[in-house]
Amino acid sequence: MSPNCLHITVEVASSPDTGVLGFFSHGPVLSPICSISGYSSFSCLVPVPVPDLAKLGLNRGAKFWKDRIRRFTMDGSWTAAVMRRIHERVVGSSRAAPISSSSDVWLLGVCYNFDESESSPLAFEQDFSSRILMTYRRGFDLIEGGDSKFTSDVNWGCMIRSSQMLVAQGLLFHRLGRSWRRPVDKSCGLEQEYVEILRLFGDSEAAVFSIHNLIEAGKGYNLAAGSWVGPYAMCRSWETLVCKQREAEGAAEAARELNDQPLPMAVYIVSGDENGERGGAPVVCIEDASRHCLEFSRGRVDWTPILLLVPLVLGLEELNPRYIPSLRATFTFPQSVGIMGGKPGVSTYIIGVQDENAIYLDPHQVQPVVDLSRNDSEVVDSDATASYHCNVIRHIPLDTIDPSLAIGFYCRDKDDFDDFCLRASKLADESNGAPLFTVTAETQNVSRPPSQSGDGLGDNAGDQNNEDVDADGSAHEEDDWQLL
Repeated sequence: MSPNCLHITVEVASSPDTGVLGFFSHGPVLSPICSISGYSSFSCLVPVPVPDLAKLGLNRGAKFWKDRIRRFTMDGSWTAAVMRRIHERVVGSSRAAPISSSSDVWLLGVCYNFDESESSPLAFEQDFSSRILMTYRRGFDLIEGGDSKFTSDVNWGCMIRSSQMLVAQGLLFHRLGRSWRRPVDKSCGLEQEYVEILRLFGDSEAAVFSIHNLIEAGKGYNLAAGSWVGPYAMCRSWETLVCKQREAEGAAEAARELNDQPLPMAVYIVSGDENGERGGAPVVCIEDASRHCLEFSRGRVDWTPILLLVPLVLGLEELNPRYIPSLRATFTFPQSVGIMGGKPGVSTYIIGVQDENAIYLDPHQVQPVVDLSRNDSEVVDSDATASYHCNVIRHIPLDTIDPSLAIGFYCRDKDDFDDFCLRASKLADESNGAPLFTVTAETQNVSRPPSQSGDGLGDNAGDQNNEDVDADGSAHEEDDWQLL
């Protein structure tokens, strides 16, 4: 143990009243400093380098230590080390995970078979590293949350970052196509449309899809700085943000070409019965999708590009294994833009599968804010956007992911949507009574956002774990998958 380091034990333990708390302790002092919902109980030793331990006042009281430890957590590099150790204990090691050469890899609708072509491993790596990565950032414009003020989303922003990645991927496919790859040669210029996509997700109120604006739009769903919400609330927050952005633009937005809008596609949150608050598998209604497109275009065209977000709860404490084959199959859809999911309290962005493993991008790396808000005449080079990409391939077993998740699909036009519906219907028919979602032609209940109450960690949108009830009030099992 280094004489110039104070080794602080990080305790993470559950509590029935407060959820799961992260504790930093030294000796007899135990100071709770942050909420990290969903972690198992464990502890790890984290070194804090200091020039002189005597300056810390080792004999001081609990209040002194609480203040001191809070100051330590404001240091980005140290916080990154703590969060990485916690994350590795929950999700697994951050080291590059080997990809098997004996089975297919599906990455957002594209299949890579390493046996058939020597170029497949390289092609896969280029595809993976071209996906947009959003991570924790430090040093951004102030966000107020309760009694605290935040300039970093460390410890609480992973679900927001996962959702940003999913939407950014949809924009990337729309603007540049699924075959776009980030240039390997740094001397090559970056496409302006690619840079504009990244600017939309900058960490300031000026960026349309920033963490600041998402938090403001999601207040009705208990989305707040310093807190964590589930995938359903995150999806509804995106829906609200897009609507508010269009309302704020007003006449200017109406006159603008559809493809020139920040998000040039309709957003359709696919819910189950009772507005997504329990009631079986969500239903993709073709009539509802058409209505969303018509409203998005303000009646100018019958169909537009559309982003479907499908929040699901596929189990109680653990993912019901009956859903795993269907989850895996969604990555074979050309329309796939991935899944917001991970382990409890540790959201990641899942972009592919191989065998029983989910391949994901990890938002839990802490990086400084990048300012891309330059004049169009200035060239943004490859180094400036390097933090938005990753070549470290990570995976977790599919059967260990949190049952609360959200799947995304991007359909470019009506033909693409029809193809999606055919694939989704076929998948539901082959699900052995456990469909992720179903497809119908006409709406049966008007689909509206539910009362704006946050789902937090008890997110139950699309909950597929309920009993059917007969007219006489007696329960029966239509499908045993509903009971878990």
